[in-house]
Amino acid sequence: MRRWNGWGDATTVVELPAQGAGFLAARVGAGAALPDATLEAALARVPASRLAAHPLYSLEAHDRLLHARGQSLPDWLALREGTLGTYPDGVAFPQSVEQIRQLLALAHDKDLCLIPYGGGTSVAGHINPPSSPRPVLTVSLAHMNRLLDLDEQSLLATFGPGATGPQVESQLRARGYTLGHFPQSWELSTLGGWVASRSSGQQSLRYGRIEQLFAGGTLETFAGPLEIATFPASAAGPDLREVVLGSEGRFGIISEVKVRITPLPADERFYGVFLPDWNLALQAIRQLAQARVPLSMLRLSNAVETETQLALAGHPQQIAWLEKYLALRGARAGKCMLTFGVTGNRQQNALSLKQARKHLKAFGGVFTGTLLGNKWAQNRFRFPYLRENLWNAGYVVDTLETATDWSNVDNLLNRIENSLRDGLAAEGERVHVFTHLSHVYGEGSSIYTTYVFRPAASYPATLARWQALKHAASQTIVDNHGTVSHQHGVGKDHAPYLLREKGSQALDTLQALSRHFDPAGRLNPGTLLQE
Repeated sequence: MRRWNGWGDATTVVELPAQGAGFLAARVGAGAALPDATLEAALARVPASRLAAHPLYSLEAHDRLLHARGQSLPDWLALREGTLGTYPDGVAFPQSVEQIRQLLALAHDKDLCLIPYGGGTSVAGHINPPSSPRPVLTVSLAHMNRLLDLDEQSLLATFGPGATGPQVESQLRARGYTLGHFPQSWELSTLGGWVASRSSGQQSLRYGRIEQLFAGGTLETFAGPLEIATFPASAAGPDLREVVLGSEGRFGIISEVKVRITPLPADERFYGVFLPDWNLALQAIRQLAQARVPLSMLRLSNAVETETQLALAGHPQQIAWLEKYLALRGARAGKCMLTFGVTGNRQQNALSLKQARKHLKAFGGVFTGTLLGNKWAQNRFRFPYLRENLWNAGYVVDTLETATDWSNVDNLLNRIENSLRDGLAAEGERVHVFTHLSHVYGEGSSIYTTYVFRPAASYPATLARWQALKHAASQTIVDNHGTVSHQHGVGKDHAPYLLREKGSQALDTLQALSRHFDPAGRLNPGTLLQE
């Protein structure tokens, strides 16, 4: 059963080790948890719906509560307090393209707002109902989750948009294929959501981001369906796939997704390496990316994240032995952990591993084999679950991400971390901040930063702390040549910063597209484009 006020399956628990709690207390102070509302209390606050009953949607308070928020920190606080402010008036669960079209017709006739809903994992406010005079109908695509067609000659698969990561992979793997798209939200997020938010998987170095995997499909709009045919390449004008990619429900509802797939690899392994310091590690990963060594993923943690990961790993005796071994090999205080993967056939992987080892050894890399790499692979979808027990221990954790060119990575990373570390100084509060580079390119890298702080004495005051930190970091990003999002999308949280990144001409173009597909502004208002 999925948690109503937190992340994922309620039966999955990731404990905070005792030494981990001590580690955080030493860095930000002793935690003090805020009280959580019960489900019954939260349901009692759901207001009456403004919609009349209809066979296409549910008016149940439980459905409306469960589809009212995503997983951003403001969403988390609202759910934990049990006071959300705004709710959808109903939730539809279409099972076919025809039912999506019926919902669009109903929205037109009854003047409703429609919010497309995939897996509810948004961390940028994409699916939050606006405060609107119009009734709001959330459209969950969960029932449209099947593999509809598989072209094995062209390696193209067609899915319903509501297929989650496990549903996509299980249906493909049964036929010997993979999509290879594994964002951290993989267990819960959906294929349609990945397209709508321009998602990036953890192994995009091999398989590509969703924009490389998205081959075509259909967007249902108030102006009629936009059907995008699949071609291996085309010079027939601008690529209309880009109208759908990153559209975040503003132009229409995705009803069908065609993706490029790959035969299942024969062999896959993940390795852990420690480099002596950040400067060497940064040079190593940049040159490895630019040399185009055929790896499936590269992830580099800075020194503080490396220290934090080891502290939160549990097994203190084993970690102590690892620390001694690394120190003997020259990786002491300030060391940085790099995780990389090789995916393909055994011969190819052996060659890739040989190239990577030779390259990293030149930068003082200390290899630890597959033990830490396999631990990463086993736990890579479990990190969001840690938020639950950090909260129970009295700590708030959030993340933000961006991307920039290599010449600016170190500068931007340091500025982001400083803006967060100093963000609550006026209150006398410390913030623990650490970063990794999660996706690398020849031109540059993503920057993925985690920050931990203590809640205030109330929910509104805790939200104010987050708002101060989020604004400081977001402003730092757009002021220093970073994108407002590398993989989480724009939503409502990042929309105020989009003008600075794209400029007025680009936003006018997007507004014109929105007016074409949705003249009355009924689709997901306030998301991507501010009203």
